[in-house]
Parts: sequence; structure tokens; C-alpha cells
Amino acid sequence: MYDVAIIGAGVVGSAIARELSKYRVRACVIEREEDVCCGTSKANSAIIHAGFDATPGTLKAKLNVRGNEMMDQLSKDLDFPFTRNGSLVVCTKDQDPAGLQQLLEKGLANGVPELRILNRDELIQMEPNLADEVTSALYAPTGGIVCPFHMTIAFAENANINGVEFFLNTEVTQIEKTSGGYKITVNKKATGADAAAGKPGETSVIDAKTVVNAAGVYADVFNNMISEEKLHITPRKGEYLLLDKTAGTHVSHTIFQLPSKMGKGVLVTPTVHGNLLVGPTATDINNKEGVNTTADGLEFLSVTASHSVKDVPLRQVITSFAGLRAHEDNNDFIIGEASDAEGFFNAAGIESPGLSSAPAIGGMVAKLVADKLDLAPNPDFVGVRKGILRPDTLNMEERNKLIQAQPAYGNIICRCEMITEGEIIDAIHRPLGARSLDAVKRRTRTGMGRCQAGFCSPRTMEILEREVPMAIEDISKNGGKSVFIVGKNKQV
Repeated sequence: MYDVAIIGAGVVGSAIARELSKYRVRACVIEREEDVCCGTSKANSAIIHAGFDATPGTLKAKLNVRGNEMMDQLSKDLDFPFTRNGSLVVCTKDQDPAGLQQLLEKGLANGVPELRILNRDELIQMEPNLADEVTSALYAPTGGIVCPFHMTIAFAENANINGVEFFLNTEVTQIEKTSGGYKITVNKKATGADAAAGKPGETSVIDAKTVVNAAGVYADVFNNMISEEKLHITPRKGEYLLLDKTAGTHVSHTIFQLPSKMGKGVLVTPTVHGNLLVGPTATDINNKEGVNTTADGLEFLSVTASHSVKDVPLRQVITSFAGLRAHEDNNDFIIGEASDAEGFFNAAGIESPGLSSAPAIGGMVAKLVADKLDLAPNPDFVGVRKGILRPDTLNMEERNKLIQAQPAYGNIICRCEMITEGEIIDAIHRPLGARSLDAVKRRTRTGMGRCQAGFCSPRTMEILEREVPMAIEDISKNGGKSVFIVGKNKQV
């Protein structure tokens, strides 16, 4: 019997897990994918919003501003990359500048500091590549950029070392109310060659006094199993273009366009790793797994981005991707205990600014659960975590000493991102260690460069085979049936 079972190991579920680990609690996280950060959390704009866009008084507004304020200390404590590069919402000649004033007033009402409206002359000093039709912009110095993979993994690892159990590759199929809490039926899915061969998983039951529903686009499904207060979540697809690091300095701030009812428009932003990102589109779809890109969507991005930033070097695109935002009909986060299901807590409808708000959502939900269960503080809580060592952050003398002590840090596996064997070994042996190519990629950036894993995949597979250890036939791209080796044609 767990005190708390959290459904979903995205950034929100992982943040809640970390905050709950500050209490004496028996908690688990149930995630249907083979790793944390596999849904909305891995495919988004990687933006920490300042908080000027959300309607004052909403949870989105309150938690966005609070999450933004928490980010500096969290990034230091948990060792993930975060930069306050500032954001600009640009207005063009054919737009009403009153829209900027409205955003400014919203931001001031939400408590966003240092907001101001800049004219074109001021803007060009800051961003020479703004489009010719840009006339003015709202400047928010507290806006930032983050690595959503590293942030989510940091929350999850820190929760895990503080006692939270993670059941990965485990799908919730049914939730039932019991006298002592909730009965959660799960399917431990087959993996690797077994999954490719179509073998079924193993069904079991997890009992918990309380449930936290942080299941992203599936949060309505689980809420509606338990509560008569139905939720309806629409998957809102956003497509993106990622450009090579040679384009990473085209802009230095996050450049937004004046928002519409469908979202904040197409942005152009640097990433914390030195790339340039363009996106997203905003298309409501019915398919909760619909993360395919489309020719029309990518063409829309290339045309629309030019309205705010000129000469975007689109010939430097190295990949495109799409993610889903969990849009709930009421257009606000749904956070709290269901009124007709005691002990069932929702963290649902977490769309933008969900990444920015995640630390604050984690604290809010953990406090609700702790009060419900009368949990005592955990005196042994460890609030810091060290990320994977990057040799390129060391000076030459330090790096030489490292390689002498651990030669694997001198063996480059990913040439595009200059990732070493030592970093991949670390990713495998850490808490919640990597067991697939994508899991290694999220932790180390192996395969994220210009060649998009064309060179390093076989070498990474060899390291996984040796270090886990695991059969080469069971190594997959991202779990499930996505294996690479389907058989042998000769005996070596």
C-alpha cells in the first residue's frame, strides 16, 4: 500500500514526486513509457515564460510567475541548464500596438517584474535580425530558456534518491475506488525483442491511499474513470523546426509574436545548447498519439517566422518534430482534489505555460496531498543533485587529469556534440539510468547533432549492451517495438 501513486513521469509528475519526497511518504510514479520525459515534456518550446500572457487570477498566471521565480535556485540545486535570455513580443506594422499594452497590463497584474515596451530603434540595438516590419515590442527580462529533458530528469532522479519508486514501461489500465483508497490495475509491458514479437505484458495491481493524476493528454481518461465531474482534454499539436548550432546566434532573445486565441504564435529562440528553434504550430487534433509532422505545418513555420525575424537560415534545419499540449476546455490548469472522489488529485490541462509552472505545481500538489495524509517532513531529504559531468566544461589541465583517471572520457562517441563514452556510461548507471538510445540522448545529447545519430547509434548500442548489460536484440530507440536488431545472418 503506497501513500501516493502518481500517474505520469513528465515534468509535472516528476516535480510533484520530488516535492512529495520532502515528506515521510511511501510514493511511486507510474509511467507507461520506458523513460521519464517521454510525452509533452520532451517536445515543447523549452521556454520559461515570464508570466505576462496568462489571464490575471488564473492558476496559469499564479503558478507561471512562481515557477519562474523558483528556476534560478532549482537549476543550481539540481544542476540543469537554465538561462535568463529575456523575451520580446514583437508588433508589426499591420498589428495594433494596443495588444502590447494589454500584455503589459496583464503582466503587471500578475506581478511580472521589469516589463517595458520598446520602440524599433531600441529593439534593433538588441536584435539586429528583427524583421523590417517590426515596430515595437514588449520586453520581459525575466523570460528564460531551459533544457526540458535535463529539468525533468533532474526532478525524477532527485525524487528517486529520496525514496520515490518509479515503475517505468507500466501502463495504467483501470482505477477503482476502494475503502482504503484506490486500486490501480497496471500492465508491465513487454520490452525489446519480446515487444517486437508481440508478447503481452504482465498485469498486476498497485494499491494507494491517494492518486495524483499527472497524465498529460490522458489526464481526462483517468479523471473520468473516477469522477462524475468530467474533463475533456484536446490534444493541441505543435510542430517545430530545429536548426544547427551554426544558426544559434541569429537571435539572442526569445522572439514571440503577438498571441492569438490558439497560442502565443510562432517563436524564434536560441536554445540552452546553442541551437535555434522555430515553432510551434497550433492544431487541435483527436489523436492523443498524433506527433507526426506535416509538410503544411513546417511550411507555415518557415513563412510565419519571417514576420518577426528576417533571414532565418532555414537551410540549417537538422530535424523537425511535433509535440502535444493538453488543452482542457476551461482553458486553465485543473489542480486539486476531485470533489466527488476523495484522495484523487488532478494536475490536468497542463499546457503552456506548464513547463514554466511545473516547480510551483509540484509544490502546490504536494502540499495538498501532505495535508490530506497528515505527512510529516522528511528530515533526511537531500535537495541537491549533480548532473552528468561534461568534459568540455573543464580546462585542459582538468580534462587531462580526468582522462588519465578515467580513459572513457577521452573516447568521443558522438562527434557532432562531442559526447564521450564516459558520459554515456554515467547516463546508464545513474538513478533511473538510460536503457534506450533516446534515453541516452535525453541525458547526454548523443545523437542530437547535425547527423542525427547516423554515426553514433551503433557505438552507443555497444555501450548499452556491455554496461547494462542487455542483449543487443533488446536495445530500442525509445522502448516498445522500436528495436534495431531483428535477427542474425551469420555466426561470429
